[in-house]
Amino acid sequence: MSERWPDLAGRLAEGRHVLPVRVYYEDTDFSGIVYHASYLRFCERGRSDFLRLAGAHHTELLGGAGGAGGGGEALAFAVRHMVIDFLKPARIDDLLEVKTALGEISGASLTLDQQVERDGKALFTAKVRVVLVNGQGRPRRLPGWVRQKLAPGPGR
Repeated sequence: MSERWPDLAGRLAEGRHVLPVRVYYEDTDFSGIVYHASYLRFCERGRSDFLRLAGAHHTELLGGAGGAGGGGEALAFAVRHMVIDFLKPARIDDLLEVKTALGEISGASLTLDQQVERDGKALFTAKVRVVLVNGQGRPRRLPGWVRQKLAPGPGR
C-alpha cells in the first residue's frame, strides 16, 4: 500500500477485501454492457490486492524485492479451477465493488469466494481455486509465512 494512494488497493473490511471498480468503455462490448471477460479481470485485481493487503505480496513469492519466495524458489499463484455465474449485467460508468473472501487453505492452494456488486446487489459470483506453483509449473506447499499472513485475524 502506498501512502500517496492509500486506497488504490481497496480495503480489508468485515473479513473480506473490497475493491472499488468503475466500468470504462474498454470493459464493455458493442452494446455498452460489461464484456464477460472483464469480470475475470476485475476479480483478478481483487485477488491480487487481497493478497497484497494481507501481506502476501507477489513480489515476495517471486523472490523479488529481497523476498524469500519458497526457500529460494520463485513461486506464483495460478488459477486451477473457477466456478462462475453471471447474474445481472453491468454497464458503462457503473460503480462496482469486487468482494473477495478467503474460503479454504490447503497444502498448495487457496479457495477464494468472489462477488462483483453494484449498489449491494450481486452481478457476478466466482469461486476460484488458485495453486502455488514454481517456475516450471509444479505445485508447491504454501510457505508458513503466507499461511500466517492469511490466517483470520482483526480486519480479516
